[in-house]
Amino acid sequence: MIFFSLFALLNAVIFFKALHECKTKKNAFGLTPWLNFIGAFVWGDAVVFSLFWALVSLVVWWRSDWLLFWLIVAVFWVVRSWGEVIYWFNQQFSTIERNPPKKHFLYPIFHNDSVWFVHQIIWQCVLVVAIIASLYVGRLWLATLS
Repeated sequence: MIFFSLFALLNAVIFFKALHECKTKKNAFGLTPWLNFIGAFVWGDAVVFSLFWALVSLVVWWRSDWLLFWLIVAVFWVVRSWGEVIYWFNQQFSTIERNPPKKHFLYPIFHNDSVWFVHQIIWQCVLVVAIIASLYVGRLWLATLS
C-alpha cells in the first residue's frame, strides 16, 4: 500500500504545479509529455487528472484493493482514449489547425496532415486494449466481491 500513498503524494505535487502553470503562468495548453502516464498531455489536463488520481489512490489505499485500482485505470483509459479518437477525428476534418503537422512528433514519418489520422488510429488501438482490460479486470474484481 506504500505505492498508493506515494502515488497520491506525487499527484498532489503535480496538482499544485499544474495549478500554478495554469493560473499564474497562463500555460494551460503547455505540453506535458512526462505526465502522459496519468493521461495529462497539457497542464490543464494535469490539474484535473492529478486530483482524480490522488483521490483514486486514497480510496484504493483505504480499501487495499489492487484489482479496483487496475479496473479504474482500464476504464479511465477507455474514456480518455475515446476522447482522443474524437479529438483527432475532428482535427482531421477541421479547417482550424490546432496541431500543425510540422510540430507533431509523427511528422518525420508522415510528412503531411496524415499525422492526424495516424494519431487517431493509435488511440483507437489504445481504446481496444483498454476495453479488453476493463472487461478482464472487471470480471476478476467482481469475483472478489462474492
